[in-house]
Amino acid sequence: MDIKLVLFDLDGTLLPMNQDEFTKGYFKLLVNTMVPYGYDSEKLVGSVWSGISAMVKNNGKQSNEEVFWERFGEIYGRKAADDKPLFEEFYRCEFQEAKELCGYNPKAGESVRKIKGMGIKVALATNPVFPNIATVSRMAWAGLKPSDFEWYTTYENIGFCKPNPEYYREVVKRLKAKPEETLMVGNDVEEDMEAGIAAGMNVFLLTDCLINRERRDINQYPRGSFEQLMGYIWKNE
Repeated sequence: MDIKLVLFDLDGTLLPMNQDEFTKGYFKLLVNTMVPYGYDSEKLVGSVWSGISAMVKNNGKQSNEEVFWERFGEIYGRKAADDKPLFEEFYRCEFQEAKELCGYNPKAGESVRKIKGMGIKVALATNPVFPNIATVSRMAWAGLKPSDFEWYTTYENIGFCKPNPEYYREVVKRLKAKPEETLMVGNDVEEDMEAGIAAGMNVFLLTDCLINRERRDINQYPRGSFEQLMGYIWKNE
């Protein structure tokens, strides 16, 4: 194996977190911000989940952003378009409090920079259900910035989501790489490992914040900590 591109997941991989706790905290912040503008809390949460579901099913003909707001507009009508700036302001301001729901591992940034120093391309393959501003913020919470990556996915710039293998094929295509020369590093067995392999890539399971919903046997995957990841890459460079 000759690794020329490494893709990193963000949430639970470069940015330590308990996914369920983060999601609950995120929705609490969103509800607290939007209820004063006439949104019912339960309907709002359900509508965002509906928009996320539409993005996960996206076939690439539209951006995830377009698909999300189409679904949101079906529920809220004109109010959805009129209030889009309010949601953008939420991500600039109140969403920043979600940093307290995350951990920090200096090995994450160190690993990204070491891999780049080896002459290997590095990109951020985070599930693109968040806008750019939220993605850059979460990146910063992990001690990283956009210039650390060749490219990173957001809901504005791609029309697929995990666990669709087409998401990974599109990322590799955009970066002018080959799947067999790409290593996907993530913490989610279904979204990162199984989907990555289905797209023809190599994978490494980071186990610090492991997500294994279906209780799959993970012995089939190269896996471990950031230190073990670096050893794996050095061996296969």
